[in-house]
Amino acid sequence: MGTRTPGTPGTSDGSPPLLTVLPAAPGTGPAAGPATERADAARNRRRILDAAARIVAEKGPDAVTMNQVAHASGIGVGTVYRRFGDVSQLLWALLDDRERQFQEAYMSGPPPLGPGAPAGERLDAFLDALVDRVAEQRAILLAAHSAAPRARYHSGAYQVMHTHVAMLLSRIRPGADSALLAHLLLGSFSPDLMHHLTVEQGLPAERVKAGVRQLLALRT
Repeated sequence: MGTRTPGTPGTSDGSPPLLTVLPAAPGTGPAAGPATERADAARNRRRILDAAARIVAEKGPDAVTMNQVAHASGIGVGTVYRRFGDVSQLLWALLDDRERQFQEAYMSGPPPLGPGAPAGERLDAFLDALVDRVAEQRAILLAAHSAAPRARYHSGAYQVMHTHVAMLLSRIRPGADSALLAHLLLGSFSPDLMHHLTVEQGLPAERVKAGVRQLLALRT
C-alpha cells in the first residue's frame, strides 16, 4: 500500500497490521488473551461472548451487565471480569469478528476499497463502507461508546483505521498534517453522532455518505 509514515506500525509494504477492536488497557489488557490460549480458556471466552451476544440480541446492549453475562454463561463473575475488565470491553469484544472482516476488506480486498485504486477513490470507498459499518452495529457501538467514551481512540480498530486514512490523505495531499486530519475525519463517525443523524434525525445512509463527500470537497 505504499510507503508508510515514519513511526507508524505496519507490514513491510506499508500496510497496517490486523488488530482487534478491543480497547488497549495499560499494561496487560484484560480482554486480549495470550497469543496461544489454553483450550479451556478459549472455551470460556467463547461461552462468555456467546452469552453476551444472546443478551444483546434479546434485550439490547444496554441490558448487558457482567453479572448477567456470568449467569447466562455459567462462568463465575470473577472470571468474566478478569477476561474482559468491564462491560465496555466486553461489548467491544463482540464487535471483533465483524471488525476483522472490515479490516481485511479495506486492507487486502478488491478495489476501490482495497489496494489497486487511486487514493481518492479508496478514501471515498472507505468512508462509504464506514457509514454502513457504523449503521449496522449502531446499537452496540453506541453502548460501548457510552460506557467508555474514550476507549474508541485506544482500540486497535481505531488505530488501524487512523493509520489507513492518514496514509490515503498523505497521498492525496502530500505535506498535509495527515495524522491530525485523519483524527478529525474519523471523528465524524463517532457512534453518538451517527446515532443522532441516522436515528434522531432519520437521515438515510446515502445522504450521510453524500454529506461526507461534500465536506471533503469544500476547499478542493
